[in-house]
Amino acid sequence: MIEVSITIEFELPRPDSADADEASGAIVARGKPMPRILLVEDNEMNRDMLSRRLSRKGFEVLIAVDGQQGVEKTLSESPDLVLMDMSLPVLDGWEATRRLKAATETKHIPIIALTAHAMSGDREKTLQAGCDDYDTKPIELPRLISKIEALLNAKKVS
Repeated sequence: MIEVSITIEFELPRPDSADADEASGAIVARGKPMPRILLVEDNEMNRDMLSRRLSRKGFEVLIAVDGQQGVEKTLSESPDLVLMDMSLPVLDGWEATRRLKAATETKHIPIIALTAHAMSGDREKTLQAGCDDYDTKPIELPRLISKIEALLNAKKVS
């Protein structure tokens, strides 16, 4: 009988020294906290799918299931950005956005409207309500990530 011993060595990256993950497209900064996004979405399937995809891209995702909870979580958690479905129960996304943009504590937080409405004028309506950008459902992740990054980068500059 012959005994064989194999030693495999590998090094795992430390969380506090992670770099940009080019393959996955994750947004990773050395020693800095990941951007926190509040996803306000009442549809469980949309919420689960989008939150998983954003988490894989390196974002910390907070969840609210209606507009009132979205306003409350934005006030208590102070996310870096809000993704706001516009057709929500309890308090719709339109009114939730108006309240957030009217409050001193939250008016600086960028809000991207998420809506299935893609009619002419819908984008302008969301911007008038106070949203900083607009994206249609079904979500195309690369397009949404591009909008998120643009707003987060603009927030850093201002």
